[in-house]
Amino acid sequence: MTAHEPQFIDVGIGENLRKIAVLDVPGTAPGLLWLSGFKSDMTGTKAEALGEWAQKNGHRCTRFDYSGHGSSGGVFENACVSDWLEEASAVFDRFCDGPTVLVGSSMGGWIALLLALKRRETAKVAGMVLIAPATDFTEELMWKHRFNDKIRETIQRDGRWEAPSEYSEDPYVITQRLIEDGRKHLILDQLLRFGLPITILQGARDVDVPWQHAERLVRALPDDDVVFSLVPDGDHRLSRPQDIDLLLRSVETLASSNSTER
Repeated sequence: MTAHEPQFIDVGIGENLRKIAVLDVPGTAPGLLWLSGFKSDMTGTKAEALGEWAQKNGHRCTRFDYSGHGSSGGVFENACVSDWLEEASAVFDRFCDGPTVLVGSSMGGWIALLLALKRRETAKVAGMVLIAPATDFTEELMWKHRFNDKIRETIQRDGRWEAPSEYSEDPYVITQRLIEDGRKHLILDQLLRFGLPITILQGARDVDVPWQHAERLVRALPDDDVVFSLVPDGDHRLSRPQDIDLLLRSVETLASSNSTER
């Protein structure tokens, strides 16, 4: 794959101005917009595989790093879902000028859903592929289930808690602002209708986003064309060769489907 250098765009104003790194490779429609997970960036295994597939098949592919992630500016613990959604919206508006399939992993699945709701009137979202979508994760997966009383008390008292990570030696900080802001974007308790084909890929052995959580999202989409693929031995990352193959086949199906022509 030919190397491409990211460009930087400004998002926000004043003290909340962030430099967001964007890697946009031209191609035909429908384009692809990659939305990374929490503490992940656009150079991960799945993101790189998607970029390579898009270039090989001539599709436009846009990737970016949220503020506090990867090559973008900003401090991770100062950001929240509203910031990351604003950045995703800015990238979508500037670079996705035709039908686009949103491909979101973990938190990126939630961001993809929020973005599709926010930009529904543009008719540019052609479909979604969601990998272990962590919809409403700040409330449903963290606050209500993963956090015990001691952790919740620490966050309320100190405004932050350092959470150990299975994927890095460094802990990541969960702030009270992140939790409270996440409550502004909760969608699982409503019936959602996008009028788009949606594919959900989920590992049955995912301990971060249990398959029951993804199934709950399916139940919130009774009127949409949803394909739910449960990988029996799959974990949260779904980054093995066979998982990547499933992802790319799912993207190809949506990219080539007549239902993506809007």
